[in-house]
Amino acid sequence: MTLEPADTGGVRSLDELYSAFDGLSIEGGWHRRSPALWPEPRRTLVPHGWRFADVRPILAAAGDLVDHEMADRRNVTLTNPVEGNIYPTVRTLVAAYQLIRPGEAAKAHRHTPSALRIILEGHGTYTVVQGTRVEMRPGDVLLTPSWLWHSHAHLETSDEDCYWVDVLDVPLVHLLETMFFERYPGDFETDVVEADEAPIAFRWEDSLRRLGAEQQQPEHGMAHREIQLGDPAMRTIALHVQEMPAGWTSARSRTTANSVFTVVEGSGRTEADGTVIEWERGDVVAVPSWRPYRHVASSDARLVRASDEPLMSALGLLRTERLEGTSAQIETGG
Repeated sequence: MTLEPADTGGVRSLDELYSAFDGLSIEGGWHRRSPALWPEPRRTLVPHGWRFADVRPILAAAGDLVDHEMADRRNVTLTNPVEGNIYPTVRTLVAAYQLIRPGEAAKAHRHTPSALRIILEGHGTYTVVQGTRVEMRPGDVLLTPSWLWHSHAHLETSDEDCYWVDVLDVPLVHLLETMFFERYPGDFETDVVEADEAPIAFRWEDSLRRLGAEQQQPEHGMAHREIQLGDPAMRTIALHVQEMPAGWTSARSRTTANSVFTVVEGSGRTEADGTVIEWERGDVVAVPSWRPYRHVASSDARLVRASDEPLMSALGLLRTERLEGTSAQIETGG
């Protein structure tokens, strides 16, 4: 059998070949402008911390200047400061501080991103999620799973401003291009059931009780005691409450999971990939994927860690390595 010579379209040199690539929006795998594979995760976003003491007066000023007609949710986004980044805190998650004042109410809406809030200050607030109304108290963690109606409000019976930290998987939804958002017809749900306990609410007193009953240090060594909220809390976000006594230093570790820590109690520092981040109550610390880090507690501390562990595990990409104390590698998922 005789093969006919292939039609080369008149291309006679590599320069002509690469010029033809450009015209067709294709690229040769042997001469990529930048590699598609690399030995380990690249350092893109950076470890960083935000001090509540710095943000709180800014939000208080916004409370005077920005009403709920201008912004239904009065919040400030914690954007990772690496050059070129315009939104995420870590690759798959975004965190924000939010303020609501007595008598204010944020109208109901729903969206495909999953969200949660960690209450820092204030009493007299509540959230309504898919018809269930739950009070929000300091230390509580409240969930807003994907595509459920939700609103929140502050009763006029209290004169305390309420501050909390939001964590959402919006950057992941942006990447997947699956963003949907809808406002509730009529502004607020009317068929509402009051509940003191609900699957969407993790009470701080319950977290403290569970921590007190926990006898073993977690294998990863990143906390003296640790509990998980939910199993996991949501499909894309895991929540762990970590406890560290004064003077305690964690193991040095790294994980492919992206992490956002909220300091609920105590003070200390996080040493992450050469960056030292001092923290105290209300502060937020971002540790991107595969950055070596450890915590050092100056006083008795409790942190809420939000991470994308469920996502990484479901994709078989969760890898955690303890860099001090053992050479063993812990791999989960697959």
